[in-house]
Amino acid sequence: MDTTRPEPAGITIRPATADDSPLLMRAIIGLADHVGEADGVACTEDDIRRFGFGENPAFEAVIAEVDEAFAGMCLFFPIFSTWYGRPGVFVQDLFVDGQFRSLGIGERLLRHVARLCQDRGGVYMRLAVDDDNARAHPFYTRLGFASTNDQRSYIASGPTFQALSETTGEPK
Repeated sequence: MDTTRPEPAGITIRPATADDSPLLMRAIIGLADHVGEADGVACTEDDIRRFGFGENPAFEAVIAEVDEAFAGMCLFFPIFSTWYGRPGVFVQDLFVDGQFRSLGIGERLLRHVARLCQDRGGVYMRLAVDDDNARAHPFYTRLGFASTNDQRSYIASGPTFQALSETTGEPK
């Protein structure tokens, strides 16, 4: 049985620019909505412009277009593994617009970012997937990603982060 997907002829992947901030924001809200967290997004288009395209960018993004229409995006930033002794890339957000899903756009975005990372000396890609995102888990597994059972993610944000940043390093 042939399981290849029909692929539109006009798919392009390009680096995002500051002018794409509204598209990136739309994708971030779309992703948050998909996982039931749209009310939790505090990021704004101005944040995207300032932190993604300013003097010292905190992230990069690539945009997928089908016949010049926005189809998806991948937002990522460099990381480093002391175990591998090499750089890698952390994919913060991967989004494909609903009308373009099942066309291989997400996979193409990830492969594009993996090549960028490898060209810069990177040897791995890391990402996190919401436990409840049932469609995403088999997608990443199919691409060869392995779930890590040996680590758990933690986050300090809001008042906790503020308190942490105000300490002098003295243990509590």
